[in-house]
Amino acid sequence: MTTAATTTRPVSLASRRQVLQGIGAAGLASVAGCLAPSTTASGPGPAASVEADPVPALDPAGALGADRIAADPTAIPAPIDRDHAETVSVELVTEEVVAEIEPGVTFTYMTFNGQIPGPLVRVREGDTVELTIHNHEDSTMAHNVDFHATRGPGGGGEATLVVPGETARLRFEATYPGAFIYHCAVPNVDYHIAAGMYGVILVEPEEGLPEVDHELYFGQHELYTVGDTGEEGHHDFSFDRMADEDPTYVALNGSKAAITPDGHGSPTVAVGDTVRVIFGCGGPNLPSYLHPIGSVWDEAWATGSLASDPELFVETSTVAPGSAFVGTMSFPVPGDVKLVDHALSRVARKGALAVIHVEGDENPEIFDPDPEFDDDASESGIVDSGFDTGPESAAGNESATLED
Repeated sequence: MTTAATTTRPVSLASRRQVLQGIGAAGLASVAGCLAPSTTASGPGPAASVEADPVPALDPAGALGADRIAADPTAIPAPIDRDHAETVSVELVTEEVVAEIEPGVTFTYMTFNGQIPGPLVRVREGDTVELTIHNHEDSTMAHNVDFHATRGPGGGGEATLVVPGETARLRFEATYPGAFIYHCAVPNVDYHIAAGMYGVILVEPEEGLPEVDHELYFGQHELYTVGDTGEEGHHDFSFDRMADEDPTYVALNGSKAAITPDGHGSPTVAVGDTVRVIFGCGGPNLPSYLHPIGSVWDEAWATGSLASDPELFVETSTVAPGSAFVGTMSFPVPGDVKLVDHALSRVARKGALAVIHVEGDENPEIFDPDPEFDDDASESGIVDSGFDTGPESAAGNESATLED
């Protein structure tokens, strides 16, 4: 396992007690204590000269600690089919690992269980969650986890603080249904989330969820690095870019265009299938304007509030950072449905793209890509503006006034 870049500022590894003492009054339960340095992870110190030195070239791409950082969107727990509460065991391992953002571009990620987003945790309303969190012995920093699905100090962040090699446990009851983010919440919380430490816990309502043919799991977050988008080499983390909310990449499932034919491949469904998408916006700063190009959300719970009625036939849902989304889609025709952040520069320039491939027979009554029109039988869907825009009318239009 490859360790994190030495240019970061790790918490002392001496002991859990010393870590807590070092954090002091800020505490892990409050975001107010999550302070970030004012320079990049490899930037100059406070005595930097007035005339800036040339920006050094990036280090060569790092040795990979993992071939893939992107969570498989299909590898999630099955829907719950029981009608009673149970105790559910959850195990999370915090791992720091070098992986590719895109070919030739490496970054030191922080993860839950070696994937981004972290594993989908699935329970039923009323279940008791018994969490075990272990910080891998090769880590260089302390980590913890804050569950938005529990009421308690810091969402469990203070109770689950672990230095490298340490294990902690937490028990809580899932008292309300919905889809909720969990994330690392140590000081520099924004850094840890931007490096990949977030996931979703889905608390199904007591009556369960409607049956669908497939479920897919995605997460979006920003990566802030000292290199430019696409610049080959190893990208250290940039605190300055994060403070400016100017990401180098905006990633779905951890890396650029990971869940596409050019990445790790796309999930395939059939015409007539229904899909439930479970989506987490880790942030740490930017919302996702989640849109399926080539479809709409038949049902959308934009804030993950499964106790509420869904919105119907939604084109784009705003998912706030630190929030989750649940939506369903149907597929009456074949082709690719592209899942994007409709702040489209994040797609075209920074990688926020996933693809769902739909196979099956064409349905020209719904969508005909090569139609033959009977012009005489068609009724215009465009209202005549009343203005003659032809060349003969140009002179007359020049003299038109609002009083005419």
